[in-house]
Amino acid sequence: MAKSKTVYFCQNCGAESSKWVGRCPSCGEWNTFIEQVISKSPKQSQVSYEFEKQMPLKISEIQSKKEGRISTKINELDRILGGGLVSGSVVLIGGEPGIGKSTLALQVALKLEHLKTLYISGEESPQQIKMRAERLQMKNDNCYILSETLLESILNHAINVKPDILIIDSIQTLYSDKIESSAGTVSQIRETAASLLKYAKETNTPVFLIGHINKEGYLAGPKVLEHVVDTVLQFEGDHNHVYRILRTTKNRFGSTSELGIFEMNNLGLREVENPSEILITQSDENLSGTSIACTVNGVRPLLVEIQALVSSAAYGTPQRSSTGFDNRRLGMLLAVLEKRAGFRLGQKDVFLNIAGGIKVDDPAIDLAVIASVLSSNLDIAIDKSICFAGEVGLTGEIRPVNRIDQRISEAAKLGFKKIYISRYNTKGLNESKHKIEIVKVSRVDELFRSLFKQS
Repeated sequence: MAKSKTVYFCQNCGAESSKWVGRCPSCGEWNTFIEQVISKSPKQSQVSYEFEKQMPLKISEIQSKKEGRISTKINELDRILGGGLVSGSVVLIGGEPGIGKSTLALQVALKLEHLKTLYISGEESPQQIKMRAERLQMKNDNCYILSETLLESILNHAINVKPDILIIDSIQTLYSDKIESSAGTVSQIRETAASLLKYAKETNTPVFLIGHINKEGYLAGPKVLEHVVDTVLQFEGDHNHVYRILRTTKNRFGSTSELGIFEMNNLGLREVENPSEILITQSDENLSGTSIACTVNGVRPLLVEIQALVSSAAYGTPQRSSTGFDNRRLGMLLAVLEKRAGFRLGQKDVFLNIAGGIKVDDPAIDLAVIASVLSSNLDIAIDKSICFAGEVGLTGEIRPVNRIDQRISEAAKLGFKKIYISRYNTKGLNESKHKIEIVKVSRVDELFRSLFKQS
């Protein structure tokens, strides 16, 4: 009979300790150690599997070749991945329950009719998956479904089926006979993820892993799970809204600043090809406190609506609150307005919101934030045909931003008539090719005079 002992693992970094400690000595996080019982001589699995042995090679002996990417038939997902799936890559998709992780994975499996896909579910039966496929109104005879949670059995089925793409739903439900602990623990997740990574690299098969998140919103399990995979995708969204946002937080084969937007409907997740149209409120009435900012996520320009509300502080202490925007940066911009433009906002509540439920960290929206705050403070509406792209410095100057040509082209394509940019952003800019009026400003007070002088 195998001897067992009790050890403690850090859920954040996977560090091991013989006793419980409040703060992890490895990563510094508090209250992350959990108790686990492990066996000194783990039992061997009755199912055996082995991979092809690899020999070390000199770097000059390795044949370099440019491998084509595998398209998922979902343009938004392909763009986020950097152009498609890379052979042998491991992609981790995380998100809240019910956000659409399993639906997206099943849509990928059903859309790739020319490829053999193996969909492993540890949470649903094959009948439940078939019902969801019928709801999506999609069919694919090359899609194989298996309900299994034992790692060794999954790998044997994968070796026998030889799929072109392997999908695991979810990594927290898998367990290995080699580890004497329940599924979802740190040691099980670490063992199963390492074995699936080995399978992906040695068989050159792309693997999708679906991961749960904890109550703080981070991927559950040890941090090593995010380190071993090639790409980490994070699903965001509100159950009260139909739109879902897919962000890249790690990508070894592409940019980490890409953003994909989907719409959840009765047929699954639908791609939103022009996000700017849904991020801007469609209203004929001009209201104060709103402005349009032109931002860039990865290679895609987006136009988002900035909403601000400035009112007298009701309880003496002014509030500063923002949704989708850095609260500290909002405080900095308000200080610039007070110091450099002479607006007394110290005794007023300021609330800021980015419409559509997205989060933007592009400094190019500073100019639109300033314009929205001024508009609400003066109660004067900004013309809806005007948009903004510029960063605001501490001295009150309007600083240049990158990819100004793409921002101007996107604004002109959506029908805007005027765009405010930095005066120092005109180097190499060909104004004649853009069918939009370009207004160049250098300081915050100059923006104020240009916007509200006629009002």
